[in-house]
Amino acid sequence: MNPLLINLNGWEIPIIVIVVLILFGGKKIPEFMKGLGKGINSFKKGLNDIEEDIKSAPTERNSDSNDNK
Repeated sequence: MNPLLINLNGWEIPIIVIVVLILFGGKKIPEFMKGLGKGINSFKKGLNDIEEDIKSAPTERNSDSNDNK
């Protein structure tokens, strides 16, 4: 894990939040978080699709090998 995230003290987190608010403003943060949420959901959906493909692949391979005999 990133050592920077582990070593954050109590006052460093609010300072980071204030800097982010100053840089991006109040309007941009909800838009950014909405986009981030959509990205995370899309990533999870992609992982689930890959897992389903992996689980279904052995049965497809077995049926293909049986057809060739």
